[in-house]
Amino acid sequence: MLTTSLVIGLVLGGTYALAALGLTMQYGVSRIMNLAYGEFVIVAAFATFVLVSTLGLDPLLSLLLVGPAAFVISYAVYSVLMAPLVKRSRKGGNLEIDSILVTFGLLFLIQGILLVIFGADFQSYSYLNVAVDLFGVTIAANQVLAFGLATVLGIGLFLLIRFTRWGLILRAVAHRPDNAPLVAINVDRVAQLAFAFGGMLAAQAGVVISMFQTFTATAGVVFTMKALIVVIMGGVGNFLGALIAGLILGLVEAFVSAYLDPGLTLASTYLIFLVLLLWRPQGLFGKSVS
Repeated sequence: MLTTSLVIGLVLGGTYALAALGLTMQYGVSRIMNLAYGEFVIVAAFATFVLVSTLGLDPLLSLLLVGPAAFVISYAVYSVLMAPLVKRSRKGGNLEIDSILVTFGLLFLIQGILLVIFGADFQSYSYLNVAVDLFGVTIAANQVLAFGLATVLGIGLFLLIRFTRWGLILRAVAHRPDNAPLVAINVDRVAQLAFAFGGMLAAQAGVVISMFQTFTATAGVVFTMKALIVVIMGGVGNFLGALIAGLILGLVEAFVSAYLDPGLTLASTYLIFLVLLLWRPQGLFGKSVS
């Protein structure tokens, strides 16, 4: 049972980490607390469902379609909804509180549209739903693939942030947004691109999650909360911290489900959240884009 819990926990943790990376980008760089983040994950899952069930497209190929589409949509959302809030914050507004209120409304708008189109039933599709042996544990091949994709995308993003000029610019805006213009960095432009990139990461997480999980139009709130917990646990803006925190959260849920009660997994998640807020609100690894 121990090995089984470890494998399942790593699979869950990898997907949680991937789902949280986009929110880390949006909040850590753009200073936008996006409560509709989970809805972007679910929209991507439904988009993949439609592409697979109607066009017969491989979910891996849908990553190439859904991800860029989410980037464009998130870019437009920032232009229409977030840019006015950013301008108002310079005149005394509170960007974090304002963004929470606006995205809270966006959450229900997207959720309502999904309910009208798809209803409240759980949806899924069959993809690589065959058993494979991994370290003596029988697990579905789609879960192994999901973990592999989450690992590749997560490490790729970390390398991009750490070792490229664009990553250096992101770190500069995250650490010193007031000083960044002194070295000719357009903070507003970088924030908008970071928000759009975060939306694309959310969509990629949705595609990966749809490969092995059922989902419904109202499930976005759960993904938002888990992504937020991972972001806070890892440290706001800390990408490596988010990756590690996602794995920890997945392992905790797997062990709680195996050794205590499956009904307590969500409770354990919120317990971690509360303990972190009280004990170490800056996160286990501190606040930084790294």
